[in-house]
Amino acid sequence: MTIRHALKTIPVFYEEAMLAAPDSYSPSAQKPRHVLAAWQDAGLPVTVTSFTPVEEADFALAHDPTYVRDILDCQAENGFFNKAQDVADSLPYTTGAMLAAARAALQSGCACAPVSGFHHAGYDYSGGFCTFNGLVVAARRLLEENAVRRVMILDCDMHHGDGTEAILKHFHLKESIRHTTFGRWFREPRQARSYLRLLRKTVSYFPSCDLILYQAGADVHINDPLGGVLTSDQMIERDRIVFDAARAAGTPIAWNLAGGYQVPLTKVIELHVNTMRECVRVYAPPASARSL
Repeated sequence: MTIRHALKTIPVFYEEAMLAAPDSYSPSAQKPRHVLAAWQDAGLPVTVTSFTPVEEADFALAHDPTYVRDILDCQAENGFFNKAQDVADSLPYTTGAMLAAARAALQSGCACAPVSGFHHAGYDYSGGFCTFNGLVVAARRLLEENAVRRVMILDCDMHHGDGTEAILKHFHLKESIRHTTFGRWFREPRQARSYLRLLRKTVSYFPSCDLILYQAGADVHINDPLGGVLTSDQMIERDRIVFDAARAAGTPIAWNLAGGYQVPLTKVIELHVNTMRECVRVYAPPASARSL
């Protein structure tokens, strides 16, 4: 599918039900509310859109069915290392948002799911604040429906998407799902130029894909306690490279928030605002700036 027209607003798939309060070092379970508010306060053209949560069978597209049932029944520890009911209740919505954003992107070119907590979740295990792998669930669901033939998961979170990698290997999906995780290679600020160089090479593959799932992690920032590689300006360049390339290729893109651990949270939110600004610049510019 080739997308050329500009959008009036960026679809953002958000429900209060995606939030949880797991008493964790990670702010990700509460972050969506604050990030959405910041986008709105900044006057960015976003449209909040409701969606349907995924079902237990959808999770089985990426995970062991027994593991899925144990997590939803609070019998196994989630990615926050507890068995909290509110976390279990939120999980169909976080993955549901990712799937809904992917579906919307196929129609309009670009959409956002302001969620985190996917790429460390493996076939039958959680970890690193991740319980279910919504990236793989979304990709597999669309592949199963023949809505796409090849998906790219572009993971620009600070950390290695080891769970995603393990699931793709388990299900032998590497031909239909191209996975690039920058956390495998980059750890220090001195690697920033190499990071952006590899990113420019990676986006050259966009035309061969039907959909891009982009993890725009904020924890890659040099000041992140669990980061970092890029400065704020370099992160803006990262997002610019990705969105410009997706639009030029006509390849739909759905993106999410992924990590970010600076204190206070406003520092993380500012980085997510920058990402949305770049998204808007490319996909929903003011009418006076559009050149179609």
